[in-house]
Amino acid sequence: MRNPGFLWIIVGIMLVLDIYIFQVVKWIVPASSPRLKLAVFIIYWVLSVAVIGMLIAMPYVNYETWPKPLRTYVFAIIVGLFFSKLVASMFFAMDDIRRAATWIIGKLFSNPSVPVSTSSEGITRSAFLSWLGIAVGGGLLGTLVYGFSNKYNYQIKKIPLLFNNLPSAFKGLKIAHISDIHSGSFMDTKAVEKGVEKILKQNPDLILFTGDLVNDRAIEMKEYMEIFSRLKAPLGVYSILGNHDYGDYVSWESPAIKSANLQNLKEVHGQLGWRLLMNEHIILEKNGDKIALLGIENWGAKGNFPKYGRLKEAHNGTETVPFKILMSHDPSHWDGEVLELYKDIDLTLSGHTHGMQFGVELPGFRWSPVQYMYKQWAGLYEKEKQKLYVNRGFGFIGYPGRVGILPEITIIELG
Repeated sequence: MRNPGFLWIIVGIMLVLDIYIFQVVKWIVPASSPRLKLAVFIIYWVLSVAVIGMLIAMPYVNYETWPKPLRTYVFAIIVGLFFSKLVASMFFAMDDIRRAATWIIGKLFSNPSVPVSTSSEGITRSAFLSWLGIAVGGGLLGTLVYGFSNKYNYQIKKIPLLFNNLPSAFKGLKIAHISDIHSGSFMDTKAVEKGVEKILKQNPDLILFTGDLVNDRAIEMKEYMEIFSRLKAPLGVYSILGNHDYGDYVSWESPAIKSANLQNLKEVHGQLGWRLLMNEHIILEKNGDKIALLGIENWGAKGNFPKYGRLKEAHNGTETVPFKILMSHDPSHWDGEVLELYKDIDLTLSGHTHGMQFGVELPGFRWSPVQYMYKQWAGLYEKEKQKLYVNRGFGFIGYPGRVGILPEITIIELG
């Protein structure tokens, strides 16, 4: 809420939505129950005014200093109400468009010799669409509230991947792939600890973390250093930076302070015992065979995300290595550069999207709003001999929950 102009635009939209939806509320509440009608009206406007008042007050009440759980859930409820009302309004708008079209057609094609009926029959508000809008909007809000309970519901995804050019010594290599920890959003150390224990119980040979350790600030990791430092594997733990790790979404007091924060975060990786790869590669050896692990800084093909990554630097020196794994936070990098220019990179591991923490995943069917922005947004993708796996994220940001797209620990077994 650092942009006052944007804040007032949101307040204006919410006020318009509240007034618009109230017209439907007035219509669906039975006129025969004046007490019920009054109670519904009071509850509706008390909630609406409270939400708008909170939005207006945020810049003046040191919102960012509130206890994290209170701050997180207040924000989530405000956002949830906004989108629920927006979705409900779409159904009401459909009905109003229908009514307007009916009235216009009636005026254009009515017979002048026939008296115009004063009855509103045929252009009254549709009970079906009105109740459907209420049900869908209310259902969305209820679903988002339910999703609060899923934010630490870590799911193990076991993914076997076959490659013809994988050196024999690395057949059966078990990789634990995690991404998007976002420690600044966590509110339950015990729950996070259980997630880390789940990773360790898989006994991976190699652990790879593909960025966004924090939301913005290195200090966010303070409470979780001991927990994540437990992550160990025979071939090591390797990590990269994600778009949030650079602190680009914070108004820093000076460029020097922002730079110091990034340096502190890099040191955090080392203190955890993780090897942070910054546009570079390492060679993993086993029984005389070699594979290359490349790690780059954030590189996004979308206009709003920076291109700090330099894959050319990381790739140099790996030309003779028969098998390559790339860690790149943003999956749009795969289409944007990897497939076209680096056809010898066999497996790319990414995160970033979180599957938007909202969607549907059923056998044979997957949907999330994030798919309209990202072609590759969750799970496995293949093109010719190259593969991309997009982890759904270990943590969460913004909305403190998960609906349909649960937090993920990926266990990849190479064969």
